[in-house]
Amino acid sequence: MTYGGDDRGRRMPPQRPPSGRPRRHQPAQMMPLPGRGSSPYDERTTPMGHGGAERPAGPPPRRPEPPQGRPMDDARPPRRRKRWGFGKVLLTLLTVFVVFLAGVWVYLEFSINRVDALADYAGRPVAAEGTNWLIVGSDSRDGLTPEEQEKLVTGSGNEAGGKRTDTIMVAHVPDNSTKPTLLSLPRDSQVSIPGHGKNKINSAFAIGGPTLLAKTVEGATGLRIDHYAEIGFGGFAKIVDAIGGVNMCVEKPMEDTMTGIKIEPGCQDLQGPQALGFVRMRHSAATPRSDLDRVANQRKFIGALVSEIGSPGTLLNPFSLFPLLSTAPDALTMDTGDHVHNLVGLALAMRGISSGGVVTTTVPVTSGSAENWDKTKSKLLFDALKNDTEVPDSVILS
Repeated sequence: MTYGGDDRGRRMPPQRPPSGRPRRHQPAQMMPLPGRGSSPYDERTTPMGHGGAERPAGPPPRRPEPPQGRPMDDARPPRRRKRWGFGKVLLTLLTVFVVFLAGVWVYLEFSINRVDALADYAGRPVAAEGTNWLIVGSDSRDGLTPEEQEKLVTGSGNEAGGKRTDTIMVAHVPDNSTKPTLLSLPRDSQVSIPGHGKNKINSAFAIGGPTLLAKTVEGATGLRIDHYAEIGFGGFAKIVDAIGGVNMCVEKPMEDTMTGIKIEPGCQDLQGPQALGFVRMRHSAATPRSDLDRVANQRKFIGALVSEIGSPGTLLNPFSLFPLLSTAPDALTMDTGDHVHNLVGLALAMRGISSGGVVTTTVPVTSGSAENWDKTKSKLLFDALKNDTEVPDSVILS
């Protein structure tokens, strides 16, 4: 049986309590009129219609007992701080190291001096195998005070008649497994300087700076120069001093009659002034072949310098690393298209100079004056570099 209603006309009849007793209805409760007192539901008051007397406060509700073996929240012991494990410490140190390297990388990238040395021109040699660097040690005295010039025994800047080069090298980094090559070009070599006839190769630098020198070297060797790096007198000495000197074993007493620099025989750490004297010396009984002995000493010193810079004793020692990082940007000049990763690649390739992992030689010459190149042997040498083949022993001049 159904009763009419709002729920689709079907309602169940009211149910009586199972005990047969009539259901007690809760008295109706009316909301107070505005301004006529508080609500009948305020805290401890009884509903309206029951006298309005306050109900005595009873005891607080009992907190349920915790399960057996489990303490209440307020009885739990304080949590111990988790100790860092070895893996987390290692990861943190690695992150800090990576961030440090990135910062150094960016700093060097934007701090190193730049020059537009490698310009395109008609007739420029085409790119061949491997990568070629032109490395120049200039006699620039820029940034040196008169006192520093005297300490380094550089002589007057006017004596040279302009900015010249004491060191001209081509570093060839192959694309295959053949050894890298560090090739010296004697500064007195007679070559054709574009637009200026035939003259000593270092005159190209005095006349037209890095751009003309690079063009002259490309024309004389047939090798395309891909990267350029230059360092002056002051920068060279400061880099050596920054790493605490470079250990060299000197076989004979060295005394330059032109500069008066003396270097005693034996293994020793050469500091800036001595190191500069070592790579420039040619007027000495220890350098009977003059410029040929000088360029050989230059290659030897560069090998020791690169090894020292790349050693853990330098890279992990803040007293060497930070002076080096602060000195290198001002000491070094690179081409506008070169970057730090190019320089790192060169350093890695040249690390084997001291151990024999790099072929070191001078361009073959016809006499001890090192003014004229042996055309036949020179061509064999340059062809080997172009093709990334081994340099024949017959053309190696140590």
